[in-house]
Amino acid sequence: MTPITIRHRWNGNVLYSTEVADDDPHPMRTALERAVASGANLAGANLAGANLAGAYLAGADLAGADLEGANLAGANLEGANLAGAYLEGADLTDADLARADLADAYLAGANLAGAYLTDADLARACLAGADLADADLADADLADADLAGANLAGADLAGARNLDPNAPRADPPEPYKRPTTDEEHRRIRRERMLRYRERHPQVPIVENLDRRILDEVTREGRRLNMASWHGGEAEDGTACGTTHCRGGWAIHLAGRPGYDLEKQVGVQNAAAMIYRASTGRVPHFFASDAQAMADIKRCAEEQT
Repeated sequence: MTPITIRHRWNGNVLYSTEVADDDPHPMRTALERAVASGANLAGANLAGANLAGAYLAGADLAGADLEGANLAGANLEGANLAGAYLEGADLTDADLARADLADAYLAGANLAGAYLTDADLARACLAGADLADADLADADLADADLAGANLAGADLAGARNLDPNAPRADPPEPYKRPTTDEEHRRIRRERMLRYRERHPQVPIVENLDRRILDEVTREGRRLNMASWHGGEAEDGTACGTTHCRGGWAIHLAGRPGYDLEKQVGVQNAAAMIYRASTGRVPHFFASDAQAMADIKRCAEEQT
């Protein structure tokens, strides 16, 4: 069994501890789900970079928690308390945040594409540069929320409260329906990809991106290293081409336009933009090597 301990982000106090099976592919997700089910107070928890994709965390108390760079894609956080939580760069794609308390939360640069935020409290939340494309914000409270540079394309803002009148509005032609099958998820990702390409024609596209990455990292002398965006630099300013993390490989495979974009917007933003234009989704860039490789293989199968 593998011990898992969740500690407070500031004082290091133990908030919850448990043991999970050695072969559990998602040990932190399992531990956190147990903690929530037990009613543990997880306010201020240090969960930065955690892989919590698909986790069931409805009603969780994560007020003030550090979730920077965490993968919460598809997670159920309905009614959760995330007030004051730090979620910069977190992946909340398709997450269920209905009626969640996100007041004063820091979500700058977070990926909330397709997220379900109906009746959520986003008062004073920082959403600067966040991706809210196709998100459902119906009846959400956006009082004094910072939406500078946020992407609201296709978002449902019907009934949103205290919204800045200068913020862009986009009401969908049909009522919002959450996808329930793999086929529907793939269709939505493709539609999102095509919209993103239309809006951002300057972003380079790598067709079958995950298949290309898998082909590269399984070649002799090449590898995936999620601890570093690029493993080295050539004389022309591009990376050496043998070792990158997942996002780094996306930039490298885009060639010179990819590296030019990296110089303009930074490495993480460039990788996310290339992934959105190429696949319609942004993977978790802070996963472990094993987790990233497993997801790359799964995505590559869909791209063959």
